[in-house]
Amino acid sequence: MLLKELRTAVLEANLELVKRGLVLYTFGNASGVDREQGLVVIKPSGVDYDDLRPEHMVVTDLNGAIVDGSYKPSSDLDTHTLLYREFPTIGAVVHTHSEFATSFAQAGLAIPALGTTHADYFHGPVPCTQPLSEEACAGRYVHETGLAITRHFQQQGIDPLAVPACLVNGHAPFVWGKDAHDAAHNAVVLEAVAKMAYNTLTLVPGHPGVSQSLLDRHYFRKHGATATYGQ
Repeated sequence: MLLKELRTAVLEANLELVKRGLVLYTFGNASGVDREQGLVVIKPSGVDYDDLRPEHMVVTDLNGAIVDGSYKPSSDLDTHTLLYREFPTIGAVVHTHSEFATSFAQAGLAIPALGTTHADYFHGPVPCTQPLSEEACAGRYVHETGLAITRHFQQQGIDPLAVPACLVNGHAPFVWGKDAHDAAHNAVVLEAVAKMAYNTLTLVPGHPGVSQSLLDRHYFRKHGATATYGQ
């Protein structure tokens, strides 16, 4: 089986989303990339999670052409492949419609950095894209979704490894990581952070957010050359 280990890792990431309550029915998808071979493994479209097996995963190239697999790939494939092309440091992508992160996306709001839980994973707000134009919605919608994400990160000078997620305005979050497990982990944390942010802003509307010094202290203790967290 082509890319057996990556297929298994991507399947496990998809199942983790179900286990953690981030997807309903066949919503959501996860993918992973083999940079050496330039190949992507992604969940098939509309297949029940209970029925998924490694051999059901679809293999494509970085432009979305199917290389191996008997199923149609996820309908979000063009967003995934564009993210891989534009963010060469990432190894996996997850898309969910999780409740609280999606609520921020539907409101067109970034998730502000309000505390240290956020800072442990995201070095700054989780951004929300601009709304897609009518032309974008009527055209290559899924491709345009990826463009909206990468355009925002490039224009704002955001490092995709420092902020491994983006909310698509009116839609839902896309999250990524160094591998499939990491991307699913980040998606679970994003939902928890979004829920905390919603609750915090309900208690204190207009909360100013965590200080830059505390944000830096918690982010860099877990990330970068001077990280001290863990064994």
